Amino acid sequence: MSEAETQPQTPLIDGRYRVLGPIADGGMATVYKARDERLERIVAIKVMHTQLAQGPHRDQFVARFHREARSAAAISNPHIVQVYDSGTAGGRDYLVMEYVHGVNLRHEMNERGTFSVHETVRIISQTLDGLASAHRAGVVHRDIKPENILLNDRGRVQITDFGLAKAMSEATLSTTGMLLGTAAYLAPEMIENNLATPQGDLYSVGIMAWEMLAGQVPFTSDNPVTMVFKHVHEDVPALETVCQGIDPSISTFVSHLTARAVESRPADASAALQELRTLSSHIGVDGWQYRYIMPEQRAEDAGKVSTSPLVGTAPPMPPTATAAAAEPATAESVTASEPPASNEPPTTPAVSASSPMPSTSPTAPAVSSTTPVSSPMPSAAPDSTATHSMPPGTYERQSSPNAATQAIDGRTLANDGTAAANHPTVTIGLMDAPDGEHSKDMAGNNPAAESKPKKPSKLRKPVIVTTIILTLLAILAAAGVAWWYFLGPGSYYSVPKPEGLSCSRNSVCRITDVEWKPYESTLKVAGIPYEVSEQFSDTVAKGEVISTDPGNVGEHVSKRTNARLKVVVSKGVRHVTIPKDILDPTSAAGAKPMETLSQAGFTNIVHEESKDEYSEDLPLGAAKSISPKPGTTIAHNRKVTLVLSKGPMPVSMPDVTGRTKDDAQAAFDDAKLKPSYTEAFDDTVPAGSIVSTSIKAGTQLHWGDKVDVVVSKGPETVTIPDVRGKNENDAQKTLEALGLKVKISAPLGDLTHQVRFQSPDPGAQVRVRGNDGGPTVITLTVV
Repeated sequence: MSEAETQPQTPLIDGRYRVLGPIADGGMATVYKARDERLERIVAIKVMHTQLAQGPHRDQFVARFHREARSAAAISNPHIVQVYDSGTAGGRDYLVMEYVHGVNLRHEMNERGTFSVHETVRIISQTLDGLASAHRAGVVHRDIKPENILLNDRGRVQITDFGLAKAMSEATLSTTGMLLGTAAYLAPEMIENNLATPQGDLYSVGIMAWEMLAGQVPFTSDNPVTMVFKHVHEDVPALETVCQGIDPSISTFVSHLTARAVESRPADASAALQELRTLSSHIGVDGWQYRYIMPEQRAEDAGKVSTSPLVGTAPPMPPTATAAAAEPATAESVTASEPPASNEPPTTPAVSASSPMPSTSPTAPAVSSTTPVSSPMPSAAPDSTATHSMPPGTYERQSSPNAATQAIDGRTLANDGTAAANHPTVTIGLMDAPDGEHSKDMAGNNPAAESKPKKPSKLRKPVIVTTIILTLLAILAAAGVAWWYFLGPGSYYSVPKPEGLSCSRNSVCRITDVEWKPYESTLKVAGIPYEVSEQFSDTVAKGEVISTDPGNVGEHVSKRTNARLKVVVSKGVRHVTIPKDILDPTSAAGAKPMETLSQAGFTNIVHEESKDEYSEDLPLGAAKSISPKPGTTIAHNRKVTLVLSKGPMPVSMPDVTGRTKDDAQAAFDDAKLKPSYTEAFDDTVPAGSIVSTSIKAGTQLHWGDKVDVVVSKGPETVTIPDVRGKNENDAQKTLEALGLKVKISAPLGDLTHQVRFQSPDPGAQVRVRGNDGGPTVITLTVV
């Protein structure tokens, strides 16, 4: 493999991982995308830089690297990038990790600038959840920063760089000459005392949350030394100093994480996560939606609003913005406020068309983003007496000075017979008397005969006005009833407040942590339909409400869509039973005890690899012991301690050749090997001693392995048969069948071919083979 700046020279690492190309390059290592040829999956390989792997403290560094790699691999949490393997190739150590499809948090920060409280809490809570598993396993990350927080394709957090940063940071500054971690996120105790603690990880998480909400880190400097000095000697400013208007509990939580003193922070990530969950239940809707807009983004958004020809939706102004910073309201803009908390319809102020608003107003509020206006107010016509079309919710008066108007439910009625409606304006003209009909005075004179101008009847005008008023009242009444039934209070149930639930004034009141049975009675009395489901909860007691949908007091449940209030009731903390056969390696539970416990629902499994033990009869990975005992039912988050078998211990084959059988057996017992003995004649090894073994001495074996051993019975002997008087050929065959060699002697000539004498004598015990390994010679004398 090459330096960190280049791709490894060997495309196939350890004959298994084929390098596909570089992914990222950091100060400690380079990460490559690779393919695991054995398992056929894509992985990420992190390779240490040469200056670290081959420095003066190489042995110490590599030992810590592998120890921390094992610790990281032991952490089981969906928010942590898994470590699959580690090794050394070409003098460089490497880690094989899970390949994550997605981007890191730094990329999202660069794209978005700031995050809402809801987005920040989601990312921070998942980060704390992953760190909680690491802290329970005794692992401190020590380099938490946005670059090490990955967001996968589903938006879930996965923490990377476990093990490597910890292994490097264990070396002091004087030995390595390096300060590990990014200066902007380092905890004071890490800078000052090179001390790795869980609280140090929480400090880095707090700085990261500060940056997500405010758009920058609390301490900035072009000189890293100056920045480090600030972390050690200055308190992190409260988030509220920048994000004015943010929920105080969020600012307090971030300050708790970033306290300078170690003891002033939460004990570990689990405690911090519990604190975050507790305060989250009291944050209102506005608090969740809060997002600080940085000045440059604010100017950009204001520019977009000011150049728009129509008044429409606009992004909400940040809490720190003043009214003067908002886009000035014009004569064409309409201010819409949030609906009141009660069921009464909002009241909209009237706007007079005869007195137009000034083109700019320094105190005019910005257009609400929740109430868009479809079109601007039309400009006044040249004729000052003409009526104008007004947007809904505004009112106008006739410009005639004699038109005394009366406001009736948002409509204007003029005494001269002209009615001004909301939109559009309706004008009703005066009605003359029918042709041929003339009024007479009290004297009975005909005004027409006197050629006097006709006057309108004094009775018609009140009748017309009354009719119009009654008609409008009837229409308004019908509209009010329709509104009340289909849109107003008659169309929904209001979610009642549970007894005993306390909420702050003028804040959203979330329904949680209240007893379900009394609240159920309240719903029944109110006639509100509901449906109930149950869930386990670590924080809400059994029988209490975890959540509702709608979730806040006063929210609406429609009567027109068969909607129901959905209630989730706590079943308490989930209890799980440790399988009774988990110590039996032949059972399904005992074959993979770690997976079995996880699948059963246990979330606090403690396994320290350094405490695992060798076993003669248990295979590798089987459970050797477990606490609590098998069959015990406990809460899922209670600690379960597991000791696994490392399998049979490796041993070397002892050299027992030539040793007595008893001595050999003692050596086999010490190595916990299982010998199988057979006996054989041997001309050189004394009887009872070991002639040979099936496995060569020094070969690596494991406890319980079998070895075939040959024990000497000494030299093979036979009893010489009596072949005297027999034919020479028959006698020779008899002796040779015993493994002996026959020598024929015929001093007087071989006339009869009959054996006369034999040596050794019949009945003698002789060795089949001599010391030289050759057969023993029997001499036959024939005549």
